[in-house]
Amino acid sequence: MGVEVVTISTDTKFVHLAWQRSEKELEKVKYPMGADPSGRVSRMFGVYDEQQGINLRGTFIINTEGTLLNAEVNFFNLGRNIDELMRKFKANIYLSKKTNEACPSKWREEGDVTLTPSASMVGHVHEALHK
Repeated sequence: MGVEVVTISTDTKFVHLAWQRSEKELEKVKYPMGADPSGRVSRMFGVYDEQQGINLRGTFIINTEGTLLNAEVNFFNLGRNIDELMRKFKANIYLSKKTNEACPSKWREEGDVTLTPSASMVGHVHEALHK
């Protein structure tokens, strides 16, 4: 898909290694896990909690031009859903080619129903999706 995935947390590289070696959910992880023990990167993205000294769970989709396309920040104890992240990623790829369209919340992949935003659609999204 032409994507680079990097995870970053305030854990050290040694903690990441320990997690990857012992946690079955991470055993197939092939992407880099960046260590940000000082919180510098986390502060840049606005997810660092100064009082607790750790970062919130932020997910950011940034295109090759450096434009932020999607940002989601969750509290510490809420896991992320890779299927929803992939849906957003695919939608952003699709919308980069079809800039006059919009992907509704249930859009999953190219070929699914999209919308063409307009003033007449306000209050009538349901009807537009179920034509």
